[in-house]
Amino acid sequence: MKKLLILSLVTLLLLSGCTSNESKDPSDKTEGSKSIEVTGNGYGGELVLSVTVNGETIENIEVVESNETSNVFDRAFPVIKDRIIAEQSPIVDNVSGATFSSYAVKKAVADAMLEQGKDFGTISMDTAKERGEKVSLENAETQLVVVGGGSAGLSAAIAAKENGVENVILIEKLDILSGNGKFDMNFFDLINSEAMIANDNIVTVDDFIASKSTSTDSPERIATWAQGSYELDAWLRTMDINLNNNSGGTNHMAEADEYSGNHIQYGLEKRAAELGVDIRTGHKGTDLIVVDGVVVGVNVETIDGFYDIMADATVMATGGFSHNPEYLAEYAPGSEMVATSNSMGATGDFVKVFEGLDYQMANMDVLSVFKLIIKNRRDLTGAGDGFVLVNENAERFVAENKSGLDMAHAILEQPNGKVIYIYDQFLYESAYRLQKHNNLGYHTKADSLEDLAVAMGLDADALVNTIEEFNSAIAGDTTDEFREEAFTRAFDTTGPVYAVQVESAIHMTKGGVVANENAQVINNANEIVSGLYAAGEVTATSGAYSASVVWGKIAGEQVALEILAK
Repeated sequence: MKKLLILSLVTLLLLSGCTSNESKDPSDKTEGSKSIEVTGNGYGGELVLSVTVNGETIENIEVVESNETSNVFDRAFPVIKDRIIAEQSPIVDNVSGATFSSYAVKKAVADAMLEQGKDFGTISMDTAKERGEKVSLENAETQLVVVGGGSAGLSAAIAAKENGVENVILIEKLDILSGNGKFDMNFFDLINSEAMIANDNIVTVDDFIASKSTSTDSPERIATWAQGSYELDAWLRTMDINLNNNSGGTNHMAEADEYSGNHIQYGLEKRAAELGVDIRTGHKGTDLIVVDGVVVGVNVETIDGFYDIMADATVMATGGFSHNPEYLAEYAPGSEMVATSNSMGATGDFVKVFEGLDYQMANMDVLSVFKLIIKNRRDLTGAGDGFVLVNENAERFVAENKSGLDMAHAILEQPNGKVIYIYDQFLYESAYRLQKHNNLGYHTKADSLEDLAVAMGLDADALVNTIEEFNSAIAGDTTDEFREEAFTRAFDTTGPVYAVQVESAIHMTKGGVVANENAQVINNANEIVSGLYAAGEVTATSGAYSASVVWGKIAGEQVALEILAK
């Protein structure tokens, strides 16, 4: 019930903030209204909608059935619905970050209106509202501007507000918030949580610091990060963000059967709205405004035009560049052909701005690579001990515990790039992620290897032989060029058995602009850049999701100290 309430509140907030146009009240149905059920094809497959019409008037659009990724669709649907009803037409702009879903909704609405005799013509993926040339828009002034609406940006805006900054504008270039964080299952590097204490799992600040002995962050940043991690759970719980499941170590989920990411991000979105943060989606930061070395604001571009936001302080939280093949080729050659699991907004928009301003950049060639994600989806899957990877010939081609770009390239080199992750009932029962993906229909289940081979388009005899050879090598009865000691468990062939087509993916870029322990950006002369802070994946950091929340919070707190001291 708590999660549903948060979802409802955030949806209402999104509806109120997505457009300045007034739309029809969906509940205002007049005599002659009728509902037409139509189907579209989105990112996840078939999408069924009910479109309420009265003649040629679109009164309401409701979801009947959806296979779309809920983390995206739940945020995007209210936006595309509002646009269509406001314009009384499916010829509207896609919701950036949800192109396939937007197309499915627009096409379905067009089909419904065609039944009413209203022909909007061919609806394609590129269908958009016709617009004139972009113009100069009214500039804005604020105490703090945050560039980026992911976990770091939202945390910075919230912390600044909670610490006394009255006027905060947050801009996000996509039409939906929460970046890559909304997809994450695990929130690790969190210590001193209520869940850990309940499990008698005590990790101190000193323990945390010791665990980061190989980190690329400075000792000062590690110490601040450790203290921030120690205090984070208590802060999140003030926003009703409760990470109640600690499965060991510093790993956390919302509950045993609920990912952490979307729960956290909805809570952050809700809190930012409650505090009155001026959230502007579809507003892209393009450059910094610098006067005598001091950052005094940001240039902004929208679908209609350009304007400046002048600010006492600026927090950069624009993420990494996993979705920018040009930058990947430049900074980490060989990675540009690898897929990414990151948000489509991770294009490194300010990398060249930072370089042009002579700000310090570091670790630009360092990547975090997911070994296995579902092919043509962004969902991390697989891993564990005892799974087998085969190509379209049902042959093994790599040691399954290989990782990083080595695994990514090994998969790409297979015929047609087709690689199947195959696992048994033991692995299924040991991994919640595998259970979830089966429940969502992403994986294939069969009673036997032969049946699984048929379902996956593989030769049955070849697959059976491959698994037999794998088990023989595990038992030490034969040699296996791909066997490594980390794999010790044989594959259980008694069934059921499971499979899904996979690929590797760049999850994060770890390089970026250098910030100190107060989240202040540093230039190449080792000087603090006045007025500029940075948090999250935009920075050079060894941290991941939880670190972006920690550093966003630190940035907001430090900004408040600076602004209120003036």
